[in-house]
Amino acid sequence: MFSLRKRIEDSVLRAEMLTPTALELEEANHINQEEVIREYDLWDDLGKSNDILIKLANSAKVVDTLRDLKYKAEEAKLITELAETDAINYELFKQAYSASLDVNKFLDKYEMSKLLKEPYDMEGAYITLESKCSDIYSERWTGQLAQMYMKWAERQGHTGRIVERCPSNNGGLKSATIELEFKFAYGYLSGERGVHSTTRISKNTPALSEATLAYVDVIPLFLESSPDLSIDDVDILVSYPPNCDKNPSRASSAVQIQHIPTGFQVQSTGERSRFANKIKAMNRLKAKLLVVMRDRGLSSVKSINECDDKWSGVTRKYVFRPTKMVHDLKSGSQFPDVNGVLNGKLDPLIAAHISSRQPSTVD
Repeated sequence: MFSLRKRIEDSVLRAEMLTPTALELEEANHINQEEVIREYDLWDDLGKSNDILIKLANSAKVVDTLRDLKYKAEEAKLITELAETDAINYELFKQAYSASLDVNKFLDKYEMSKLLKEPYDMEGAYITLESKCSDIYSERWTGQLAQMYMKWAERQGHTGRIVERCPSNNGGLKSATIELEFKFAYGYLSGERGVHSTTRISKNTPALSEATLAYVDVIPLFLESSPDLSIDDVDILVSYPPNCDKNPSRASSAVQIQHIPTGFQVQSTGERSRFANKIKAMNRLKAKLLVVMRDRGLSSVKSINECDDKWSGVTRKYVFRPTKMVHDLKSGSQFPDVNGVLNGKLDPLIAAHISSRQPSTVD
Protein backbone atom coordinates (compact mmCIF):
# COMPACT_ATOMS: atom_id res chain seq x y z
CA MET A 1 0.00 0.00 0.00
CA PHE A 2 2.84 2.40 0.82
CA SER A 3 4.47 1.78 -2.57
CA LEU A 4 1.23 2.53 -4.41
CA ARG A 5 0.68 5.70 -2.41
CA LYS A 6 4.22 6.90 -3.15
CA ARG A 7 3.74 6.44 -6.88
CA ILE A 8 0.40 8.24 -6.78
CA GLU A 9 1.90 11.13 -4.83
CA ASP A 10 4.78 11.42 -7.31
CA SER A 11 2.34 11.55 -10.24
CA VAL A 12 0.16 14.13 -8.49
CA LEU A 13 3.20 16.29 -7.73
CA ARG A 14 4.32 16.11 -11.37
CA ALA A 15 0.83 17.07 -12.55
CA GLU A 16 0.65 19.98 -10.11
CA MET A 17 3.99 21.28 -11.39
CA LEU A 18 3.37 20.92 -15.13
CA THR A 19 -0.37 21.02 -15.80
CA PRO A 20 -1.16 24.65 -14.79
CA THR A 21 1.60 26.05 -17.01
CA ALA A 22 0.75 23.73 -19.88
CA LEU A 23 -2.96 24.52 -19.59
CA GLU A 24 -2.30 28.26 -19.57
CA LEU A 25 -0.10 27.92 -22.66
CA GLU A 26 -2.57 25.76 -24.58
CA GLU A 27 -5.57 27.94 -23.65
CA ALA A 28 -3.70 30.98 -24.98
CA ASN A 29 -2.90 29.05 -28.16
CA HIS A 30 -6.56 28.09 -28.54
CA ILE A 31 -7.66 31.72 -28.11
CA ASN A 32 -5.17 32.75 -30.81
CA GLN A 33 -6.59 30.11 -33.13
CA GLU A 34 -10.11 31.42 -32.52
CA GLU A 35 -8.95 34.95 -33.35
CA VAL A 36 -7.46 33.70 -36.61
CA ILE A 37 -10.83 32.13 -37.47
CA ARG A 38 -12.68 35.39 -36.77
CA GLU A 39 -10.31 37.48 -38.86
CA TYR A 40 -9.98 35.12 -41.82
CA ASP A 41 -12.51 34.61 -44.58
CA LEU A 42 -12.75 30.84 -44.73
CA TRP A 43 -14.05 30.94 -48.31
CA ASP A 44 -10.93 32.67 -49.68
CA ASP A 45 -8.75 29.57 -49.63
CA LEU A 46 -10.46 26.29 -48.77
CA GLY A 47 -7.13 24.44 -48.36
CA LYS A 48 -5.79 26.97 -45.86
CA SER A 49 -9.19 27.14 -44.15
CA ASN A 50 -9.09 23.39 -43.61
CA ASP A 51 -5.63 23.68 -42.02
CA ILE A 52 -6.87 26.43 -39.69
CA LEU A 53 -9.92 24.42 -38.61
CA ILE A 54 -7.79 21.33 -37.98
CA LYS A 55 -5.39 23.33 -35.79
CA LEU A 56 -8.35 24.79 -33.88
CA ALA A 57 -9.84 21.34 -33.27
CA ASN A 58 -6.45 19.95 -32.17
CA SER A 59 -5.83 22.80 -29.73
CA ALA A 60 -9.34 22.36 -28.26
CA LYS A 61 -8.64 18.65 -27.77
CA VAL A 62 -5.36 19.35 -25.94
CA VAL A 63 -7.05 21.93 -23.68
CA ASP A 64 -9.88 19.50 -22.81
CA THR A 65 -7.37 16.72 -22.08
CA LEU A 66 -5.30 18.94 -19.79
CA ARG A 67 -8.42 20.01 -17.88
CA ASP A 68 -9.41 16.36 -17.48
CA LEU A 69 -5.86 15.60 -16.37
CA LYS A 70 -6.06 18.29 -13.72
CA TYR A 71 -9.29 16.76 -12.43
CA LYS A 72 -7.79 13.25 -12.32
CA ALA A 73 -4.77 14.50 -10.38
CA GLU A 74 -7.01 16.26 -7.86
CA GLU A 75 -9.15 13.11 -7.51
CA ALA A 76 -6.09 10.94 -6.92
CA LYS A 77 -4.77 13.40 -4.35
CA LEU A 78 -8.08 13.41 -2.45
CA ILE A 79 -8.15 9.61 -2.33
CA THR A 80 -4.61 9.42 -0.93
CA GLU A 81 -5.48 12.03 1.71
CA LEU A 82 -8.53 9.99 2.75
CA ALA A 83 -6.28 6.96 2.96
CA GLU A 84 -4.43 8.63 5.82
CA THR A 85 -7.60 8.28 7.91
CA ASP A 86 -8.19 4.67 6.81
CA ALA A 87 -11.48 5.84 5.32
CA ILE A 88 -10.89 4.22 1.95
CA ASN A 89 -10.77 0.67 0.69
CA TYR A 90 -8.14 -0.95 -1.47
CA GLU A 91 -10.26 -0.93 -4.65
CA LEU A 92 -10.59 2.86 -4.58
CA PHE A 93 -6.88 3.10 -3.92
CA LYS A 94 -6.24 1.07 -7.06
CA GLN A 95 -8.56 3.46 -8.91
CA ALA A 96 -6.39 6.37 -7.81
CA TYR A 97 -3.29 4.50 -8.97
CA SER A 98 -4.88 3.87 -12.37
CA ALA A 99 -5.68 7.58 -12.66
CA SER A 100 -2.08 8.44 -11.79
CA LEU A 101 -0.85 6.16 -14.58
CA ASP A 102 -3.08 8.01 -17.05
CA VAL A 103 -1.65 11.30 -15.77
CA ASN A 104 1.94 10.15 -16.28
CA LYS A 105 1.25 8.63 -19.69
CA PHE A 106 -0.32 11.82 -21.05
CA LEU A 107 2.37 14.08 -19.58
CA ASP A 108 5.07 11.89 -21.13
CA LYS A 109 3.45 12.17 -24.55
CA TYR A 110 2.79 15.89 -24.12
CA GLU A 111 6.39 16.62 -23.15
CA MET A 112 7.74 14.54 -26.05
CA SER A 113 5.42 16.19 -28.56
CA LYS A 114 6.79 19.60 -27.56
CA LEU A 115 10.28 18.38 -28.46
CA LEU A 116 9.20 17.17 -31.90
CA LYS A 117 9.87 20.32 -33.90
CA GLU A 118 11.76 18.99 -36.89
CA PRO A 119 10.15 18.89 -40.35
CA TYR A 120 7.76 15.96 -40.84
CA ASP A 121 7.71 15.10 -37.09
CA MET A 122 3.95 15.72 -37.00
CA GLU A 123 3.22 13.36 -39.88
CA GLY A 124 2.10 9.75 -39.86
CA ALA A 125 4.58 7.01 -40.70
CA TYR A 126 5.32 4.20 -43.11
CA ILE A 127 7.36 1.42 -41.49
CA THR A 128 8.99 -0.97 -43.95
CA LEU A 129 10.66 -4.12 -42.63
CA GLU A 130 12.96 -6.44 -44.57
CA SER A 131 14.72 -9.64 -43.52
CA LYS A 132 18.45 -9.85 -44.13
CA CYS A 133 18.53 -13.40 -45.40
CA SER A 134 16.01 -15.89 -46.74
CA ASP A 135 16.26 -18.11 -43.70
CA ILE A 136 13.82 -19.09 -41.00
CA TYR A 137 15.50 -17.01 -38.29
CA SER A 138 15.65 -13.69 -40.16
CA GLU A 139 12.11 -14.04 -41.47
CA ARG A 140 10.64 -14.87 -38.08
CA TRP A 141 12.61 -12.01 -36.54
CA THR A 142 11.14 -9.64 -39.13
CA GLY A 143 7.65 -10.86 -38.25
CA GLN A 144 8.33 -10.34 -34.56
CA LEU A 145 9.46 -6.75 -35.17
CA ALA A 146 6.34 -6.06 -37.24
CA GLN A 147 4.17 -7.20 -34.33
CA MET A 148 6.22 -5.01 -31.96
CA TYR A 149 5.25 -1.89 -33.90
CA MET A 150 1.63 -2.96 -34.19
CA LYS A 151 1.47 -3.46 -30.41
CA TRP A 152 3.15 -0.09 -29.82
CA ALA A 153 0.48 1.64 -31.93
CA GLU A 154 -2.24 -0.17 -29.97
CA ARG A 155 -0.71 1.02 -26.70
CA GLN A 156 -0.95 4.58 -28.01
CA GLY A 157 -4.66 4.13 -28.63
CA HIS A 158 -4.29 3.80 -32.40
CA THR A 159 -4.50 1.04 -34.97
CA GLY A 160 -1.64 0.21 -37.28
CA ARG A 161 -2.32 -1.43 -40.62
CA ILE A 162 -0.07 -3.99 -42.27
CA VAL A 163 -0.85 -2.89 -45.82
CA GLU A 164 1.74 -5.10 -47.50
CA ARG A 165 3.28 -8.38 -46.47
CA CYS A 166 5.49 -10.92 -48.16
CA PRO A 167 5.10 -14.09 -46.06
CA SER A 168 7.60 -16.91 -45.94
CA ASN A 169 6.90 -20.62 -45.84
CA ASN A 170 8.02 -20.85 -42.20
CA GLY A 171 5.44 -18.42 -40.80
CA GLY A 172 7.71 -15.39 -40.81
CA LEU A 173 7.92 -12.38 -43.12
CA LYS A 174 10.34 -11.64 -45.91
CA SER A 175 9.10 -8.04 -45.86
CA ALA A 176 6.17 -5.95 -44.66
CA THR A 177 4.90 -2.38 -44.70
CA ILE A 178 2.89 -0.83 -41.86
CA GLU A 179 0.90 2.39 -42.12
CA LEU A 180 0.40 4.54 -39.01
CA GLU A 181 -2.10 7.27 -39.81
CA PHE A 182 -1.88 9.45 -36.71
CA LYS A 183 -0.04 12.63 -35.80
CA PHE A 184 3.56 12.48 -34.56
CA ALA A 185 3.97 8.82 -35.58
CA TYR A 186 6.99 9.75 -37.71
CA GLY A 187 8.49 11.97 -35.02
CA TYR A 188 8.19 9.20 -32.46
CA LEU A 189 9.52 6.41 -34.66
CA SER A 190 12.13 8.04 -36.91
CA GLY A 191 14.82 6.78 -34.53
CA GLU A 192 13.79 3.19 -35.33
CA ARG A 193 15.38 3.42 -38.77
CA GLY A 194 18.28 1.02 -39.25
CA VAL A 195 19.36 -2.56 -38.67
CA HIS A 196 17.79 -4.40 -35.71
CA SER A 197 19.83 -7.36 -34.51
CA THR A 198 19.20 -10.28 -32.21
CA THR A 199 21.43 -13.25 -31.47
CA ARG A 200 20.91 -16.99 -31.36
CA ILE A 201 23.09 -19.91 -30.38
CA SER A 202 24.85 -21.46 -33.35
CA LYS A 203 23.80 -25.05 -34.13
CA ASN A 204 27.25 -25.94 -35.44
CA THR A 205 29.20 -24.24 -32.66
CA PRO A 206 27.11 -23.99 -29.46
CA ALA A 207 29.75 -21.82 -27.80
CA LEU A 208 29.22 -19.14 -30.44
CA SER A 209 26.23 -16.94 -31.20
CA GLU A 210 25.01 -15.84 -34.61
CA ALA A 211 23.36 -12.52 -35.44
CA THR A 212 19.90 -12.39 -36.98
CA LEU A 213 19.22 -9.12 -38.80
CA ALA A 214 16.23 -7.18 -40.10
CA TYR A 215 16.18 -3.71 -41.60
CA VAL A 216 13.58 -1.14 -40.51
CA ASP A 217 12.92 1.97 -42.59
CA VAL A 218 10.65 4.78 -41.43
CA ILE A 219 9.45 7.58 -43.70
CA PRO A 220 6.72 10.19 -43.30
CA LEU A 221 3.15 9.42 -44.29
CA PHE A 222 1.78 12.85 -45.13
CA LEU A 223 -1.62 13.15 -43.48
CA GLU A 224 -2.98 16.43 -44.82
CA SER A 225 -1.00 17.04 -48.02
CA SER A 226 1.14 15.33 -50.63
CA PRO A 227 4.96 15.38 -50.50
CA ASP A 228 6.16 18.64 -52.03
CA LEU A 229 8.90 17.46 -54.36
CA SER A 230 9.36 17.31 -58.11
CA ILE A 231 11.10 14.30 -59.68
CA ASP A 232 12.04 14.16 -63.35
CA ASP A 233 10.44 11.30 -65.25
CA VAL A 234 13.80 10.37 -66.79
CA ASP A 235 15.16 9.76 -63.27
CA ILE A 236 12.74 6.95 -62.42
CA LEU A 237 12.35 3.38 -63.60
CA VAL A 238 8.91 1.82 -63.11
CA SER A 239 8.48 -1.96 -63.03
CA TYR A 240 5.69 -4.38 -62.17
CA PRO A 241 6.90 -7.28 -59.99
CA PRO A 242 4.85 -10.45 -59.49
CA ASN A 243 2.78 -11.17 -56.39
CA CYS A 244 4.67 -11.98 -53.24
CA ASP A 245 1.73 -13.68 -51.55
CA LYS A 246 0.73 -17.33 -51.82
CA ASN A 247 -2.07 -16.72 -54.33
CA PRO A 248 -0.44 -17.00 -57.76
CA SER A 249 -3.83 -16.94 -59.49
CA ARG A 250 -4.45 -13.34 -58.46
CA ALA A 251 -3.25 -10.80 -61.01
CA SER A 252 -0.46 -8.64 -59.67
CA SER A 253 -1.09 -4.91 -59.26
CA ALA A 254 2.27 -4.27 -57.56
CA VAL A 255 4.38 -1.33 -58.69
CA GLN A 256 8.07 -0.79 -57.99
CA ILE A 257 9.87 2.49 -58.66
CA GLN A 258 13.61 3.00 -58.69
CA HIS A 259 15.16 6.44 -58.46
CA ILE A 260 18.04 5.95 -60.88
CA PRO A 261 20.46 8.66 -59.63
CA THR A 262 20.41 7.44 -56.02
CA GLY A 263 19.45 3.79 -56.40
CA PHE A 264 16.55 4.11 -53.95
CA GLN A 265 13.77 1.62 -54.57
CA VAL A 266 10.21 1.72 -53.26
CA GLN A 267 7.17 -0.32 -54.04
CA SER A 268 3.46 -0.49 -53.32
CA THR A 269 1.43 -3.68 -53.51
CA GLY A 270 -1.51 -3.06 -51.20
CA GLU A 271 -3.88 -1.29 -53.60
CA ARG A 272 -6.15 -3.03 -56.07
CA SER A 273 -4.96 -1.20 -59.20
CA ARG A 274 -1.56 -0.43 -60.62
CA PHE A 275 -2.58 3.20 -60.96
CA ALA A 276 -3.27 3.54 -57.21
CA ASN A 277 -0.09 1.62 -56.34
CA LYS A 278 1.97 3.87 -58.61
CA ILE A 279 0.65 7.00 -56.86
CA LYS A 280 1.40 5.53 -53.44
CA ALA A 281 4.87 4.34 -54.50
CA MET A 282 5.70 7.82 -55.88
CA ASN A 283 4.59 9.42 -52.61
CA ARG A 284 6.85 7.01 -50.69
CA LEU A 285 9.79 7.78 -52.98
CA LYS A 286 9.28 11.52 -52.51
CA ALA A 287 9.03 11.10 -48.74
CA LYS A 288 12.22 9.02 -48.72
CA LEU A 289 14.12 11.62 -50.76
CA LEU A 290 12.85 14.49 -48.58
CA VAL A 291 14.09 12.71 -45.45
CA VAL A 292 17.52 12.08 -47.00
CA MET A 293 17.76 15.72 -48.10
CA ARG A 294 16.84 16.86 -44.60
CA ASP A 295 19.27 14.50 -42.87
CA ARG A 296 22.16 15.48 -45.15
CA GLY A 297 21.39 19.20 -45.21
CA LEU A 298 20.76 19.29 -48.97
CA SER A 299 18.45 21.63 -50.87
CA SER A 300 18.08 19.62 -54.08
CA VAL A 301 17.40 16.01 -55.02
CA LYS A 302 20.19 16.24 -57.58
CA SER A 303 22.67 16.81 -54.73
CA ILE A 304 22.03 13.33 -53.29
CA ASN A 305 24.80 10.88 -54.08
CA GLU A 306 24.22 7.16 -54.27
CA CYS A 307 22.49 5.69 -51.24
CA ASP A 308 24.56 4.24 -48.43
CA ASP A 309 24.63 0.53 -47.65
CA LYS A 310 21.66 0.20 -45.31
CA TRP A 311 23.08 -3.01 -43.79
CA SER A 312 26.44 -1.44 -42.90
CA GLY A 313 25.74 -0.82 -39.20
CA VAL A 314 23.47 -2.03 -36.40
CA THR A 315 21.01 0.43 -34.87
CA ARG A 316 19.71 -1.70 -32.00
CA LYS A 317 20.64 -4.99 -30.37
CA TYR A 318 18.15 -7.25 -28.60
CA VAL A 319 20.09 -9.57 -26.28
CA PHE A 320 18.52 -12.56 -24.52
CA ARG A 321 21.63 -14.36 -23.22
CA PRO A 322 23.49 -14.34 -20.89
CA THR A 323 21.52 -11.32 -19.65
CA LYS A 324 18.43 -9.75 -21.17
CA MET A 325 19.00 -6.27 -22.56
CA VAL A 326 18.01 -3.90 -25.36
CA HIS A 327 20.93 -1.73 -26.42
CA ASP A 328 20.06 1.25 -28.64
CA LEU A 329 23.27 2.38 -30.29
CA LYS A 330 21.84 5.67 -31.62
CA SER A 331 20.95 7.09 -28.21
CA GLY A 332 23.39 4.99 -26.19
CA SER A 333 20.56 3.84 -23.91
CA GLN A 334 20.13 0.34 -22.48
CA PHE A 335 17.01 -1.28 -21.03
CA PRO A 336 16.68 -4.72 -19.40
CA ASP A 337 13.06 -5.41 -20.35
CA VAL A 338 13.65 -6.95 -23.79
CA ASN A 339 10.38 -8.91 -23.69
CA GLY A 340 8.47 -5.76 -22.77
CA VAL A 341 10.02 -3.89 -25.71
CA LEU A 342 9.02 -6.66 -28.12
CA ASN A 343 5.50 -6.42 -26.68
CA GLY A 344 5.30 -2.80 -27.77
CA LYS A 345 6.73 -0.96 -24.75
CA LEU A 346 8.89 1.31 -26.90
CA ASP A 347 8.28 4.60 -25.06
CA PRO A 348 11.57 4.61 -23.07
CA LEU A 349 13.55 4.00 -26.27
CA ILE A 350 11.57 6.64 -28.15
CA ALA A 351 12.06 9.16 -25.35
CA ALA A 352 15.81 8.44 -25.27
CA HIS A 353 16.09 9.03 -29.01
CA ILE A 354 14.07 12.25 -28.96
CA SER A 355 16.17 13.55 -26.07
CA SER A 356 19.39 12.67 -27.93
CA ARG A 357 18.22 14.80 -30.85
CA GLN A 358 17.97 17.95 -28.76
CA PRO A 359 20.90 20.39 -28.93
CA SER A 360 23.03 20.29 -25.79
CA THR A 361 23.32 23.48 -23.80
CA VAL A 362 26.63 24.69 -22.41
CA ASP A 363 26.63 27.01 -19.45
